[in-house]
Amino acid sequence: MAEVQELCVEKMTKTISALKDEYNTIRTGRASTTLFDKVKVDYYGEKTPLSQVATVSIPEARMVVIQPWDKTLITEIEKAILKSELGLNPSNDGKVIRISIPPLTADRRKELVKQAKNIAEQYRVSIRNIRRDGNDELKKLQKDGTLTEDDLKTKEDELQKSTDKFIQEINKIFEEKEKEIMD
Repeated sequence: MAEVQELCVEKMTKTISALKDEYNTIRTGRASTTLFDKVKVDYYGEKTPLSQVATVSIPEARMVVIQPWDKTLITEIEKAILKSELGLNPSNDGKVIRISIPPLTADRRKELVKQAKNIAEQYRVSIRNIRRDGNDELKKLQKDGTLTEDDLKTKEDELQKSTDKFIQEINKIFEEKEKEIMD
């Protein structure tokens, strides 16, 4: 019986972790290596994460330097960055790729906040779906006679408390991201 609650909390925790990972890929005014987490480079016919073919470093607040381990990949890396939805313009000197992170315009900031808000809502829905699945599981247990009606009510209340806690966590993460984007 307690397993249902624990499983749901575990899934909700993973959902929060996924939200944080997704927020890391949203560009703010500052340079960050996590911006490039979703960039895949064509490496001998395979789509390979940028971090596995190059070193990504941040020498200054608004500058990213990408140093490919194989110099022949420089054009492929540039293509991958241009294809990504980051809106960045890489330039290379034959050895490394430099990317200047331009300051965000007010309109772009609002757009990014809207995007972050939509992402947060998707994750709230995920949390609620986990709660629904947990409640369905608890109702099955009650039907099987493993759970009394009082126990069912208690377990559903516990699950609701966990859901509320995780939704608050999502709201908090969104507010932090919104503040980061608007700064």
